[in-house]
Amino acid sequence: FVIFLIPCFVIITNIAFSCHNADDFVGASSPGDIIIGGLFAVHSEMLHPEEDPIKPVIQNCAGFEIQVFLQTLAMIHAIETINNSTLLSGVTLGYEIYDTCAEVTKAMASALRFLSKFNSSEDAVEFKCNYSDYIPRVKAVTGASYSEVSMAVSRLLALQLIPQVSPASSAEILSDKIRFPSFFRTIPSDFHQTRAMTRLICESGWNWIGVIATDDDNGRFALESFGVQAMANNVCIAFKEMLPAYLSDSTFHTKVDYAIEKIVKETRVNVIVVFMRQFHVLKLFKKAIERNVNKIWIASDNWSAAVKISTIPNIRQLGTVVGFGFKSGDVSSFHDFLRNLHEKPTENNKFLREYIMLLSICAHLEYHDFQTCIANQSQDDLLENDASKLQMWRDDFLNANVEPGFIHSTILAVYAIAHAIKGQCKDRDCKDPSAFTPWELLEELKKVIVIDDGKEVKFDSNGDMSTSYDVLLWKEIDGHMEIITMAEYDAERGGFIFEDEEKKKDFLALKKVQSTCSQHCRPGQVKKVTESPHTCCYECVYCPENHYSNQTDMDYCSRCNNKTYWAPINSTTCYRKTVYFLAWTDWFAIFLLLLSAFGVVLVLSICVIFTKNLNTPVVKASGGLTVCYIILFSHFLIFLSTVFFIDVPTEFKCKTRQALFGISFTLCISCILIKSLKILLAFSFDPKLQNFLKCMYKPIPTVVTCTGIQVIICTFWLIFRTPFVNQNFSIPRAIILECNEGSIVAFGIMLGYIAALAFICFIFAFKGRKLPENYNEAKFITFGMLIYFIAWIVFIPVYATTFGKYLPAVEIIVVLISNYGILCCTFLPKCYIILYKQETNTKSAFLKMVYTYSSKSAGSVAVSQVSLDSKSSSLQATITEPCKTENDPMNGNFHFPVPRQPLIKGKGLPKNAARTMVRKRVSSI
Repeated sequence: FVIFLIPCFVIITNIAFSCHNADDFVGASSPGDIIIGGLFAVHSEMLHPEEDPIKPVIQNCAGFEIQVFLQTLAMIHAIETINNSTLLSGVTLGYEIYDTCAEVTKAMASALRFLSKFNSSEDAVEFKCNYSDYIPRVKAVTGASYSEVSMAVSRLLALQLIPQVSPASSAEILSDKIRFPSFFRTIPSDFHQTRAMTRLICESGWNWIGVIATDDDNGRFALESFGVQAMANNVCIAFKEMLPAYLSDSTFHTKVDYAIEKIVKETRVNVIVVFMRQFHVLKLFKKAIERNVNKIWIASDNWSAAVKISTIPNIRQLGTVVGFGFKSGDVSSFHDFLRNLHEKPTENNKFLREYIMLLSICAHLEYHDFQTCIANQSQDDLLENDASKLQMWRDDFLNANVEPGFIHSTILAVYAIAHAIKGQCKDRDCKDPSAFTPWELLEELKKVIVIDDGKEVKFDSNGDMSTSYDVLLWKEIDGHMEIITMAEYDAERGGFIFEDEEKKKDFLALKKVQSTCSQHCRPGQVKKVTESPHTCCYECVYCPENHYSNQTDMDYCSRCNNKTYWAPINSTTCYRKTVYFLAWTDWFAIFLLLLSAFGVVLVLSICVIFTKNLNTPVVKASGGLTVCYIILFSHFLIFLSTVFFIDVPTEFKCKTRQALFGISFTLCISCILIKSLKILLAFSFDPKLQNFLKCMYKPIPTVVTCTGIQVIICTFWLIFRTPFVNQNFSIPRAIILECNEGSIVAFGIMLGYIAALAFICFIFAFKGRKLPENYNEAKFITFGMLIYFIAWIVFIPVYATTFGKYLPAVEIIVVLISNYGILCCTFLPKCYIILYKQETNTKSAFLKMVYTYSSKSAGSVAVSQVSLDSKSSSLQATITEPCKTENDPMNGNFHFPVPRQPLIKGKGLPKNAARTMVRKRVSSI
């Protein structure tokens, strides 16, 4: 019987609600001083005629939508509440509500009636160039339910600038006041919704998602807005599926099947964003349940709170549904209104009349079948009747289907219009419909302020109300799917607000689901884009050396500061490079310091030995104590200079060490050079050579000049190209602190100058190498210079090829070798004689040695005049040579030239001449 009755009922309702005249076109109405129009998609589709040819007839609709029907009731409730209050001071509001059937064509027909002239018997729309004084049928319009419909209607209403306040149309394009100057809405635009969705996706760690939308203006604009937000937040859309906007489309079911196949195929996509109308989602989910699809579904505001979807059998098998709904307020008074709805008259409310008729037919079905029966008007899958459930459904069915966000925004839209009317009626008699025009109401609406739950809300410059969103979670409680508010999304701040920790845990639990194209790259890795066009599909590769990444999914590796930091491959941080220098604690530095300290002790010991044996022939023969002290002091400074090569280099150390070494070594070599000249002069029997040596032998000027030149070289070096502290980064993981000499040329000139002096000294000493056995200082000077040359010749290639912290040690070794060589060759033989050969350290022994040497040498060379001893200063001689000798305070001796005695060829010297020569040599020495 029921199966037969439902089709009959459909036929009856179609005939009952068919449009024969203009008044039949109105869905619900109520008279009043000021009429407000309403546009709601109470039915989900408009029936299409089967006759051919098609005639321009407004067709009936099918698919009764409980949620939208409730919005019409919310508008009626708000108007009745305002009329029963003192808000408008005796002015009553009326309404005319039309069903758009989610169809632009039907909505445009309703809009034409809104534009018709007030009290016109034929509902004619007058054409005028200026509608400033035109009084249309309505002063304002509430609606429509869908953005696509609102776009079309708003363009038509803009002709007379009739305000349109929508509680549900969220397309971002409607914020454009150039194209839609009279459009307002009591909800945020999709810009905020898509940004909230993207924020949820990012915070949950997802970046590989699918999107399904209806192929209409609302779906396309929402998809475009979401795509922009997703791209800005590195979220990739794996696939986009567009479903036909109308269920009557012959390809609808095919495309739903294809969308499901796409979801099943993309196994890595576990999050699906859905921008669709409720009846589209209903069809999609039923098919998804059949295919056992389990995903996370992100719902748009259109269906996030749809009870008829949340009550689908086995809905829990689909996975988790997280949605964004408009912020709801206190709608308790509306619930009371619904409880008393059965007392309301139905004469002027076809929607209510139709609902009561549907209720009488479908109420015996179970909950979801009841929903389906109402929506389809032809459902024949009936279950057993349950009297107890029947009574509950009759009482609470409407309350159970209330979507608070839509109800609240609808009531808010009516109140916004009412407050604008109040502003126009301050100085006017608004019982007269011509008291003000719609465009004047539009200007008032732009500045209206409404108190909502104790907060002031108003329209911004785009005609939007910047309210927040409720983040809704479909959660199974006691075996039933409940829609709970998990969090609040603050559109202005762009963040989520949680009431308690329990709800925050529900939010964080979403992160357990992975929806990424690739695995997350760990710290130390970087994303390498593959051949896929999506940036979210990548490979994870290790960061190269000296690069790091310290977060997951880094797009690039950060480069370490190569000068001070380093990083190994696959590093999560940079490590400070180890600073190396020749430290005091280094074993090799300690060894070198011990050698230097031993050298200092040796110098001091020699000083003590020479001081105690000041008047002995060996000390006198060494040039006297003054010369010895100067040489020993220069050796001491050279040993001391090695200290400046150790520990952390500083500007002072870098400038001091080479200058101190260079000047000290030059002073030492200069003094030895004078000694070499003196020895050569004392034992030279060549008159020409002796004259030359006499001219050259000026101890103090020579030492001062030679040392002064080195001082000048070092001064210019320090002024123009001074040494400085340098950080050597040639070793990848280390910093070598070293002294940069500033100018290799200056460094080379300094060493070259010392080498030149040493070479001259070597030549002079080499000529005097055949001196008496017991007086062989020239021979030891020669050895000392040879050691110096060998050490520094080896130093040059070693220094040039060595790097690192032991580079200063190379120079220290060379300095120590050359210094020890000269010190030992100059003073140790004398110390040996003083300490262990005391019998040879007497005046008689020296006279005997010199006499023997002179006797052997006198027969083969010409005898030259030599200086006399200071004890023979009473003797006078005629000075005929061009150069004169001088007093030598450095050694305490005075030298006087005597007339040369020509040597007769073939004859030897007289015996007394030999004795005289011995005395002269001793005196000279």
